[in-house]
Amino acid sequence: MTLALFTVATAAITPVYGPPPEPGTAVWFGLHFIDTSTEGAINGVREDETQRIAMIEEFIADDLRERGFTLQEPPADEVASIKDPVNSNGRDTRIARELGTRYAISGEVQKVSNLILSLNLYVRDAETGKNVRAGAVDIRGNNDDSFRRGYRYLMKNIIFREE
Repeated sequence: MTLALFTVATAAITPVYGPPPEPGTAVWFGLHFIDTSTEGAINGVREDETQRIAMIEEFIADDLRERGFTLQEPPADEVASIKDPVNSNGRDTRIARELGTRYAISGEVQKVSNLILSLNLYVRDAETGKNVRAGAVDIRGNNDDSFRRGYRYLMKNIIFREE
């Protein structure tokens, strides 16, 4: 009984459906930063956070390339009006499909405070628009190391975890 409860609890924390995405071509839309913190509402965009997002986008892109993915940037004119590719009503996968790639990959960083941030990543099939894999982790600390650890964990243990 205890083992069954542990298994159910673990599955609820990190849902993984089907096999991890196989290497292929992908449009990498990068990360959308969502600041719902009081600090952000009062002070606006911080330069260190802007730099951190750029750093972690390159970190994710390097990880994907090391796994055998060929990444393309989306056309600037096509994405100029998209605020958040994750919630773009399928425009991300339409762009990926039109470019002839297999996947649309994008993510979000939600800052609740300087201590609590949520990191998300989505790998979507360009043809169907469905998530191949998606996951989220919460991190503690708004710094480069916590972002790298969080996304490293997300990539290894959720997005590319073998069942």
